[in-house]
Amino acid sequence: MAKAAQSPRQTARVVQLRKGTTLEMVRLACPDATQAFRISESFGLPILDGDGIRDLHERLITEAADSLQEGLGERAMQIHLQRIVGAYVGSAHGAGQFYSRAVTEARDATAKSACDARDEDIDGPVGFDGQAQRRREFAADMGVQAHALRMAAEGAVRAYEHVVGEAWKPFERAIENIGASVGRKAAEAQMAAFG
Repeated sequence: MAKAAQSPRQTARVVQLRKGTTLEMVRLACPDATQAFRISESFGLPILDGDGIRDLHERLITEAADSLQEGLGERAMQIHLQRIVGAYVGSAHGAGQFYSRAVTEARDATAKSACDARDEDIDGPVGFDGQAQRRREFAADMGVQAHALRMAAEGAVRAYEHVVGEAWKPFERAIENIGASVGRKAAEAQMAAFG
């Protein structure tokens, strides 16, 4: 029986990376200033000073970094700020996703309530809002919150760029796939038993 010739070249190990949340993902998920203004105006919610939120968070993180300057080396500062900014961006992205789901539910409830043949979706008793109205109001609240967190994240990213001197990028962690490597090793040992 002939043995299969083994290639002298080793196969390269592919390392998968867990993609981090980017500021662009936040911008796609959260309302911008114009949309947040329209939501606030339509639902009688407070109109946020988005620029003020962004500037405050930029200042806050910059001042915190300045206070740590003597105690942290350059690389330690970069890692520290990477984590802080990542938390802001992740929080804003989560709020944006939640807002998107709330809008979808509000649209569905509004579409159902427009159908006169459905008894379960009619407005509540006099003085009480119907389910569709409550969902629209909830989505509006989530939109304003998502916008506020988006602006905080943008301020954090600007602070990172100011302190570190380079654009912030999300940390991409290697995905540990221990099960596959152990399984592969077991398969190689079993195959070696055949000779």
